[in-house]
Parts: sequence; structure tokens; C-alpha cells
Amino acid sequence: MKTYLGIEFGSTRIKAVQINEDFKVHSSGDYTWQSKFENGVWTYEMDEAIKGLKIALSTIKNRESVSAIGVSGMMHGYLAFDKNWNLLVPFRTWQNTITSKAADELTALFDFNIPQRWSIAHLYQAILNGEEHVKDIAHITTLAGYVHFLLTGVNAVGIGEASGIFPIDCKSADYNSCMMDKFNELISSYNLGWTLSNVLPKVLKAGNDAGRLTKAGAEIVDNMLEEGIPFAPPEGDAGTGMVATNSISARTGNVSAGTSIFSMVVLENPLSKVYPEIDIVTTPDGKDVAMVHCNNCTNDSNAWINVMKECVNLFGSSPQTGELYSKLYEKSLEGDDDCGGLLVCNYVAGEGITHIDSGIPLVLRKPDSRFTLANFLRATLYSAISTLRIGMEILDAEGVKLDSLVGHGGFFKTKNVGQSYLASACNTPVTCMETAGEGGPYGMAILASYLHHENETLGEFLEKRVFKSIHKSISNPEKKVKDGFENYMQDYKKMIMVEKSAVISFKEDE
Repeated sequence: MKTYLGIEFGSTRIKAVQINEDFKVHSSGDYTWQSKFENGVWTYEMDEAIKGLKIALSTIKNRESVSAIGVSGMMHGYLAFDKNWNLLVPFRTWQNTITSKAADELTALFDFNIPQRWSIAHLYQAILNGEEHVKDIAHITTLAGYVHFLLTGVNAVGIGEASGIFPIDCKSADYNSCMMDKFNELISSYNLGWTLSNVLPKVLKAGNDAGRLTKAGAEIVDNMLEEGIPFAPPEGDAGTGMVATNSISARTGNVSAGTSIFSMVVLENPLSKVYPEIDIVTTPDGKDVAMVHCNNCTNDSNAWINVMKECVNLFGSSPQTGELYSKLYEKSLEGDDDCGGLLVCNYVAGEGITHIDSGIPLVLRKPDSRFTLANFLRATLYSAISTLRIGMEILDAEGVKLDSLVGHGGFFKTKNVGQSYLASACNTPVTCMETAGEGGPYGMAILASYLHHENETLGEFLEKRVFKSIHKSISNPEKKVKDGFENYMQDYKKMIMVEKSAVISFKEDE
């Protein structure tokens, strides 16, 4: 039996998923971790990344059967190294909103939206800040790219991951050379001793050979995997989500919902203009995608569920975490369609879509609101998708057509809850597959299995092989829920003004 291994460094879990030749999950393992806010920066420790990788791998079955591996991770962010691959500054994750000046200047320079979390925005902001480490830079990469390098010695990323580092020219399947020339000219006066092409990782498309597990790489994972196993190009969680949901063709899209939430809509035509709320990235095989990315999704609702778990524990009950989530998600279905006038702002971090640099979670209710458990839970779940809805309104105004959305990630684990809310919020049928809870690492395992399939496109491979007979469930928009969500959204947009005022007030106190 051949198996394929996908490893993903997500925001809350490092997960390994092993699939068999029928693309079914054979085994999996994970490790829970979380970012730390240190010296004004959201970061993760690289030592913990390796520790978590080994723990996730330790429960994988029949490791000797692994025929190909792929590494993915949270996209964007900033990992800068010197010529000997020594980390120059702590990892700056996608959660950070500290690069606004750089992002604005580059967006104007390129006439192309550069979000704050993109690697090039972090790099240019470090230059603008006059940071000492910049002169020593030899390599810039992402978390997935770095782990891939440690295991294979190959400094490369998949084209989808690369599109969160620097803009991509889909025709050449490489970084946009015109924009790269503009950037090099922009920084020429700083006399840094390097140009952009020297420090960025190589770009590869799905199916390309991206190296093999080296002896040193095998030793990093305590020889749980055999030296010589081939690797797929490392991808970001956006790309693996598209693969895991068979959403890489025009008029298809998917929504990944967990710590962050983002939609990926494969475009038939370019957008008419640049939108700061819309990122243009690519599929793992190099097609343009409109990405609506929101930093905040389930972190706030997770925190409330943990409080409720503490309450239940006081009465001597210790429900399993999965059972608790399912019961509370299902309870939300009993709430009013507009949440009875309750409002929740789930901003733990800043949010680019609504132009807020930092977050303060809020719960608001009017004197006559129906403050019930079901309404409160429903409001926390509506909040998890409300900012995404604001971004999707832009695509709708652009005339972008969607036949369906596919949902994956923890938000969709409880059947017919998050799925039905999203369908009504976006007025589009939402499909969930039986692998929806596996998400990115499952998609990365599929990309590993696609290695050396030059005789068929990635789309053909997914359609004819992977998803040929997979079980699906579909939620269609319901008018009653849709109308209730519209009412909620009207007040939610007003609440954003309250959030902005709160953020400003607390910053003044600091």
C-alpha cells in the first residue's frame, strides 16, 4: 500500500494527515499551539514548530508506506534569514497589522493590492523602519517554505504560496518581473547589497518535483520518515483549501473557516480595479483567484465556549470538547434569525477588510434584545462570517459569478450549522464534503499524491480521481435566515464604528 502525507502548520494546530491510494484518510496526528504577542508582534517559536511536527507524526500509521510528502502552512508573514539560514528576527505572522505604510506605498507603486500580511509588505516595512537585520538578509520565506527547506534542503515554494509573498505573473508562472524591477529601484538608495530575486524562494507549480527528504531532514523528525521520500512544492493554507474542496476551476470557490476565515473565488476575468479588501493570489496550478481574507473568525466564539465549559465543570460534568462544540452550535439553530438584537464583534486582532489595526472583542445588546443562550451563540457564529460577507459584497458588485461555495475547516464540523449560515449570508449554495474537517493537511496530502502526474491537469486529477465518489452535503440559502442575516448585517456595520472608537480609545490610554 502506498500512502501520502500532508503536514500543515496552521494557526492553532500542527497536523499530519495520511491518505491511502483511494484518497481516504488512513491516519492523522496533531499538536496544539498558539501564537504569542511579544514586543508588539504576533509570533510562533520555530523550536515549537519542530516539536509539534514530531508529535503530529508520532501517531501516523505505517510510516514506511509513505510515498510522497507535502508541507503547507499559514500563508504570508515574514521569516528572514542570513546566508547560513540563521533566523534574524522572530517570525512575524499573518496576524500582524504593522505594515500599513509599506503596504500602501507598494499598492500605489504596483497598482496592485499588497495586503499588510504579505511577505513583501513586511520586508519593505522593515526597510522603512531602518531595522538592523535588513542588511544581513539572504533569504525570505514563509513558514511552509522554511520547514520544507529544513527537510529537503530545497529553497522553493508552490505558486499559490508564492502569491502571498510577492505578486505572480500567471503567464510566466513566476514572480512579476516588472513589479520586481520597480521594487529593486525603490530600495536602491538603501544600498542593501541584495536584490529581491536573490532573496525570494523559487516558484514551483503543483506536480513539480520539490526535492526529497534528506538525511539531515530525517534526523530532524527523529527518523520517523525514511530518507529519500519525494516532496511536493510547499503550499499555503489557501491553496491546500482549494485542493481539498475541488475548487480550482472558474466559477468555483471555497471558504476556509477556523482561526481566520477566507474565501477563494477562481476568476473568469480580471477585476475592473484594485480593491484594498481583495487579494489576487493563485491556485496551486497558477490561475488567478480573488481572495477575501479576514484575520478573525472562531477565536472569539472558541473563548466563549471555553467559558461555558468552565461553567459546566462546576457542576461536575466533563463533556468531550467535540461534543460540547456540537451541542452549542446546534443550540444556536434555536435562536432568532436576526439573533434577537444581539451583536458580537469577534475582533481579537486587527482586520484589513474594515480597516482596523487592532481588535477588541465586543458584545452589544439593546435594552429590548432577546438575550438568550441560543441568540448569543448564533450571534457569535454570525460574527465569524460577517466581515467575510462585507468583502464578498465587492465581488458581487464586480459581477463575479459563483455556482457554489465549498466550506471546510472547524467552523463546518457540526453538520448543517455553519454551512447553513454561510449559504444564507452569501446567497449561494454551500457544499461540505466528508473531509471538510480535515481541511488543509488533507489538501496537501492530495498535492503530494499528484506528484509526477504530468499526463493530466490538476483539475482533471481532482475531478476524475479524488472526488469522483466522495460524499457531499449541500445547504441552500433559506429566505427566512437570509432576511434575518441581512438585518443582523445592517446593525453589524454600525457596530464597526463602535469597534473603531473602542480601539482608538484604548490606544490613547496606552
